[in-house]
Amino acid sequence: LTWPDATVQTCVVHMVRNGLRYAQRRHWKAISMDMREIYTAPTVEAAEQRFAAFAADWGELYPALIGSWERVWDEFTPFLAFPPDLRKVVYTTNAIESMNARFRRVASHRGHFPTEQAALKVLYLIAIRNRPNRQDLAGRVRGWNPILNALYLHYGDRIEAASY
Repeated sequence: LTWPDATVQTCVVHMVRNGLRYAQRRHWKAISMDMREIYTAPTVEAAEQRFAAFAADWGELYPALIGSWERVWDEFTPFLAFPPDLRKVVYTTNAIESMNARFRRVASHRGHFPTEQAALKVLYLIAIRNRPNRQDLAGRVRGWNPILNALYLHYGDRIEAASY
């Protein structure tokens, strides 16, 4: 593994969308509201209880929906250990997927790189480049200071405190 200490988190938005694939459209609103109870639970134990109730309510009608959540439960629960400020940032992987798409695009346009250092430099420049079609041109996240504090408390052994 490249990052053995990494926390693997399934995208909550993708879990919800995937689950809804198995349900009839007329039930989507009720199912979505019940799913929201699970992923907004304050603790893993509360989420497990809410999921058990969800499975009891919908399991007979949509067993594939319940199975889709059961299969990824271990990759979903790390999200519940985070404080609410941090959950708002990590419940979806859209930002990561967007950054990966930008990296793939620049790498495919360049073709090849003479050295690994050259590739890293291009990726770094893409990562810090201002995005003109974004509300915040610098790509900053609103309310980042409380989030950074939450990350430091959760992963303090892996995050260096800024000395400036």
